[in-house]
Amino acid sequence: MQIILTNYMHHIISGIQQVGIGVTDIQKAWEWYRKYLGFDIPVVDAPGTAEKMLRYTGGKPQHRHAVIAINLQGGGGLEVWQYLTREPKHAEFEVQLGDLGIYAAKIKSNKIEQAIKFYKENNVKILSDIQKDPNGKRHCFIEDPYGNVFQIIEEHSVFAKSKALNGGVFGALIGVSDMKKAVSFYSEILGYDVIEYNKTGNFQDLSGLKRGNAKFERVLLSHSKPRLGAFSKLFGNSQIELVQVHDTEAKKMYENRFWGDPGFIQICFDVSCMKCLKDYCNTNGHPFTVDSNPEIYEQGGKIFDMGEAAGHFAYVEDPDGTLIEFVETHKIPILKKIGWNLNLIKRNQLKPLPNFMLKTLAWNRVK
Repeated sequence: MQIILTNYMHHIISGIQQVGIGVTDIQKAWEWYRKYLGFDIPVVDAPGTAEKMLRYTGGKPQHRHAVIAINLQGGGGLEVWQYLTREPKHAEFEVQLGDLGIYAAKIKSNKIEQAIKFYKENNVKILSDIQKDPNGKRHCFIEDPYGNVFQIIEEHSVFAKSKALNGGVFGALIGVSDMKKAVSFYSEILGYDVIEYNKTGNFQDLSGLKRGNAKFERVLLSHSKPRLGAFSKLFGNSQIELVQVHDTEAKKMYENRFWGDPGFIQICFDVSCMKCLKDYCNTNGHPFTVDSNPEIYEQGGKIFDMGEAAGHFAYVEDPDGTLIEFVETHKIPILKKIGWNLNLIKRNQLKPLPNFMLKTLAWNRVK
């Protein structure tokens, strides 16, 4: 039975734009995500300097290379991220289910049986074969060569057909320490106002994961209202699953490490009216910890430029410090070869972009 929580927002959240992944070799990592997960359309591919994230990068600007790539079947993208002038630091302990932070990215697939057969044939590390979650939805877990876990979920919504056996990001599996506080944050701030299930116990479908045999409280959240905005049709619906481990101490995945170090860095949401969102987060006790362009609210403020794309980004933390990014997109490349960019500033913020325009992003596909 679904439970709908009270929620009201003045800003717009269009969906999950991307999940960030810190890696040590960006080209090899992205090649793997192209081949096995279908993230083959780069929206951003740009070296640069992270100057706005000093709170999370040791107080110094850090040189990096980032690729934001999407899967045109729909869902969020991946931001593959590598430090260029600093050796990335791995966690000092083995990250396990229930540790605080993003444990797995959820990836949707309308061909889950074909997908897992493909993984087996290509020696992809499979942590669990097809199982059912507490709602009876089929899924499996795989691991990339760098220890990052992906949950492949059977989901039949498709934005555009492609040869890939799966679509894009459908959500995330996040470790928390206080379920009540976490549910409040993800429902009030991010609009996940539907509790699909709230179960406590030992779960067979998690048993293939590190510490997966422990006792957990699991809450799966979705949203009652369809997302709005320019990219809402592409991003589609999404879920957040919160897990709290019992009878053991959970560790913070990014304790004594920087943003961008190996692992899942953040979940990024595409938004409109960043000022409305900033006011809303302040009012609800979750102020921005980073704001790329605080002066943009005044006349003459400049947008943040990230190579071919531009916009305004900000960060908040969930109650355990897991990073949530907001991006208000102002410009994206449609056809890079001829410099065709799409300016989003003056259009109706509620209205989705036409499907044909979004599908032209396929012209930038990398094999």
